[in-house]
Amino acid sequence: MDSKLIEALFTAYPLDTIPMDVLMVIGFVCFLKLPKEKRGNIHFYLPFIILSFTFLYENFGSYTNYNYEFKKSVNEYLGNYKYPRFNLWLFNVAKRQIGTILYLLLIKSWLEPSKKKYINWMIILFIVVTMTLQLSGIEPLYLNQPIIFAMGANLILIGSAMYFTGMITHPQYLDKNPLRLISFWQMTFVMFTFTLTYVSSVALLYLYEVNPVLGEAIQKIDIIMKIINLGILTLTIASPFLPRVFEEEPFYISHETSA
Repeated sequence: MDSKLIEALFTAYPLDTIPMDVLMVIGFVCFLKLPKEKRGNIHFYLPFIILSFTFLYENFGSYTNYNYEFKKSVNEYLGNYKYPRFNLWLFNVAKRQIGTILYLLLIKSWLEPSKKKYINWMIILFIVVTMTLQLSGIEPLYLNQPIIFAMGANLILIGSAMYFTGMITHPQYLDKNPLRLISFWQMTFVMFTFTLTYVSSVALLYLYEVNPVLGEAIQKIDIIMKIINLGILTLTIASPFLPRVFEEEPFYISHETSA
């Protein structure tokens, strides 16, 4: 294998790639060891899908940094001649669009059935607005998309608030210790991830042009929160093997039949 490719995939950003690769391996092994009925449960296969999808697009992003000609050709195809070294088109689609939808589905999986319809409408609204902004040229695919990210982040924060509202009002949750519910930790870190990375994602280009050092420092927050979030997803997949740590979720049965 080309040494430059190895560097791009593994050693160029060790704080980012190494923990993510380790979590992917752990998550994959734990998912394979789950009983068949649990592998078919949305609470386990959806976190595994998000973990795997993040692993794939992050590594593909590293590959585009290795294959500059490929990245340049995609940018030129999209009409981006000013910033040929950017791979924002990849992260706009994978992280800020598909990723937002996946996390909304994750939130939906933890809500009581009567509230799931609100997430469905959020997803439809997000897709319509995203396509409108891109096709109209207001937020091109190859540049930073602050409106799309801000909308997605706010929808996720609203969905998280719905979860926490249910936790403090629904009788089934009141009988549980939230610190022993994997859903509590999952929703908490999803909320913190999208809150703490809000500024860096919306003002990414501005930060790098005005103060590159500050921009890089703030981006590290995004990396750290991503790794923590992936760790919680991995822990979710492994939670059936930790019965002394986590309690059974109140809505497992209802979600299995109505998610």
